[in-house]
Formats: sequence, structure tokens, C-alpha cells
Amino acid sequence: MPEILSCLIRKLGQQFSIVSTISIYLLLLNIPSKAQDSLILLTDTIIDATVQIQTPPDDGIPVDSDIIGQGQTLFKNNCAVCHAVHEQVVGPALAGAHERRPLPWLQSFIKNSQQIIQSGDAYAVQIYEQFNKTEMPSFDFSDEEVLSVLAYIKEQTLNPPQAASQVAAEGTEGADAVSSGTTLSPGFLISVMVALVIVLVLILVVMIMLVNTLTTYLRQREGLDESEMELIEQRFSIINFVKSPAFVFGVSFIFIAIMLKSVIDGLYHIGVQQDYQPTQPIAYSHKLHAGDYAIPCQYCHTGVMDSKNASIPSANICMNCHSAIVKMTGVDEPSVEIQKIYDAVENNKPIEWVRVHNLPDLAYFNHAQHYNIGKVECQTCHGPIETMEVVKQYENLTMGWCIDCHRTTVLQTDNAYYDKLVELHDHADKGEMTVKDIGGLECAKCHY
Repeated sequence: MPEILSCLIRKLGQQFSIVSTISIYLLLLNIPSKAQDSLILLTDTIIDATVQIQTPPDDGIPVDSDIIGQGQTLFKNNCAVCHAVHEQVVGPALAGAHERRPLPWLQSFIKNSQQIIQSGDAYAVQIYEQFNKTEMPSFDFSDEEVLSVLAYIKEQTLNPPQAASQVAAEGTEGADAVSSGTTLSPGFLISVMVALVIVLVLILVVMIMLVNTLTTYLRQREGLDESEMELIEQRFSIINFVKSPAFVFGVSFIFIAIMLKSVIDGLYHIGVQQDYQPTQPIAYSHKLHAGDYAIPCQYCHTGVMDSKNASIPSANICMNCHSAIVKMTGVDEPSVEIQKIYDAVENNKPIEWVRVHNLPDLAYFNHAQHYNIGKVECQTCHGPIETMEVVKQYENLTMGWCIDCHRTTVLQTDNAYYDKLVELHDHADKGEMTVKDIGGLECAKCHY
């Protein structure tokens, strides 16, 4: 029996309380000696299994919540653009990544993936080829920071947010259903307002009739004192009403509200130059040149195809045509406006055109990117330019206007650059691929 107790203490002492161990020992006192050997063997098996279950594998990845929180911050700030834990984005889904390769390999790959790929590592090359040879940037992380990122990935792998995602999806579907089911037309709203006004008028008429009836009844009563008769005989005075505190407060409140609304609207429109239409030094007609003669915008604004700016045409471009055209159609005398072009060339002075569309310096916009890759028409931003005698800023060109365009504009994916992105997008089944799906709503796209 001492051997059995020794075995129990050795096997159970670390896992169970001393009271539990003594209780089992007292139980063994009543078991025949022949069964004790079998019981000891069974105890060994059960305890070994229990220890194996309760002791997590030592993979070197920390489980401390603070470290996981640090890893989450690093992941969102550096990795979330291209990776997600449970779904494939630009790069592979990272769920279970801590189990795919040894920890030293993972640390080296996260810090400098290209070095691992160039070394010929088969797994690294396979990932590189599989994801369209998209280069992962190098990160100047310490080993502790890499471990914190892996700790976050491991924690997300073991605790997938399936329930939260399902609830969110159901909530979104419900909200969409409610939204789509409660859309009210302007005509219906106007009808409701008219009905409310009619009801209010009827209530007012009824109230006036009640007041008149009660006044007549009280006048016929006897025994009313002087103060009561004065109350009955009093008449409505506009002057007294205007001087009343309630009227003064109401008028003051409405005035302050209107002024405040005007100030807020004015602040929202600071820097917005929609409909700005300055007088130019030469009365150039886009309607005549781009409309009637159908001269392409790119002929004069040559920078639109390969530059950030569309560029303002020099007098030399004008002279390509006006070296031969010096008169307006149906006019015998040389055109005064065309003569201004000749004067600019002869005096070697540029034409001082007044800029119409002027984005703030804090916003980056590239004409070539939108024209060549996005296939955006000039009229999308500049309006029906071919109908304007004098050019004006057609759209407000605010940040909200640009973001709305990025949300709704379907990408032109007719070059190989988008092949892998289209494949990933179709795999996720998110509908048509718009600019927002490739980072078109990120701040750094336009502000850096």
C-alpha cells in the first residue's frame, strides 16, 4: 500500500489537492490487492492524458493578454492592409500561421520576406508565386514585437469571431430590409404635411367655437363679480401679445437658429468654389473648339495622359491652328481675341490664364492615373465642358464628392495588374469591384 500512495502522490500531487489524494488512498484500503495493480495502471493512463490536455504545447508564443493587445495594434497598423486572420485579402489568410512553419522561420520571414524568398526557401517561393509575386514589405520589428503579432494571430485563430460576424451580418440585413421598406416619396411627405395642417386648422376652429360658447354662457350667468366680468370681456391685443415674454423668446430663438445655420453652412463652404467662372484674358470658347469642332481635350491639355496636372496649353499649341486661322467665321476683320495670341508669341510672354479648378495643396490628385487607368471621362469632374462658352467649376470637388465617386465607380480591370485582385474579390463574392475595394477610401491615397 505505501507503493500505491507514493504513486498517487507522484502522479496526482501536482494536479489535485492533498484532500483528493488522501480520499483516493482511503478508497484503496478497501480494494483487494490483486486489483490494485490494475488500478495503478489505469491511474497512470488517466493522469498522463489529463496532464497532456491541461498543459499547452510550448511553441514559444506568449499568451499574455497585454502582449496580445500590443500585437493587435502592430497588426492593424502594419499588416491589415494586405492580410486578415480569417479571410484572404491581398495576401493569404493568417489563421494557423503560427503552426505552418517554425518560429525562427516566421520571425525571419516577417522581418524580411524577400531575403527568405531569394534564399530559395521552397515554402516562401510557393507563397510568393501563389499570390502574384506581390512583395511583402520588410518590417524593422524586434523579436518581441514579432512574437506579439504571432500571439495575436494565434489568439484569433483559437477564438474565431464567427458568432459576432453572424450577428453583425443579420443586423445589417435587418437594417437594410427596414431601410428599403421605409423609403418615403416626397409626394407622400407633402400629403402628410398638408393633412396635419388641415387637422391643426380644424382644431383651432373648434377651440374658437368653444371659447365663444363658454363666453356667451358666462355672460348669461348672474352673480359674477367685477374681476370675473373683466376676464370675460377682455379682448385679444396684438400689442400685448408681441410684448409677451413667450413671443419675444420664440422670435429670438428662431432668429438665433437661422443665424447659426447660416454660419455653419458658410463654414462648410469655405474653399468650395463650385460655379466659379472667372473672366479669362482671351475669350476662348470651349463650346466652339471642343463642341462644334470636336477638338479632343487631350490635344490642348497634353499633360492629362502622363502627368499629375492636365497642363494649361501654351500659345504655341494655339498657333498650330491659328497660324492659318486669323479671322472668325463670317467676319472680314482679323479677330481681336486671336490677335492676343499673336501678341503673346511675338512678345514672348505667356498668356495669363486664370485657373478655374484649384484643389488645396493637402490633396493629391493625378490626372494620368484617372485618365489612363481609371478611364474617367473629362466630363465626370469638369461637367459638360463642350457646351460652355466660359468655363466654370461644375462640381464642388469636395472630399465627400471624391469619396462617393470611389465608392460607386466600378474598376476598369482590363490589364494584368488587377488579375489577382479580381480573383480574390470574386472569391469573396462582394459584388462589383469598385475603387474602395483597392484602398480608395484610405486617407494616405490622397493625403501624404
